[in-house]
Amino acid sequence: MENIQKHIATDKDILEDPTISSQYRRHIEDELDQLESYQDRHPEDDHDPTALELYCDTHPDASECKVYED
Repeated sequence: MENIQKHIATDKDILEDPTISSQYRRHIEDELDQLESYQDRHPEDDHDPTALELYCDTHPDASECKVYED
């Protein structure tokens, strides 16, 4: 996606489709929730975050998110 706003709009469009499977709907609802939360916490940031960025934003102490400096 170009930016987070476009990604959120695309997810909302997908959720309007009544023919999507229930598993896909849950996946998109979860992704949309994470994207909107990320946007609320980082209003100045416009890029489309990766799944790892979304995870680390809510779990900064996870081993996958630790940053080591030399």
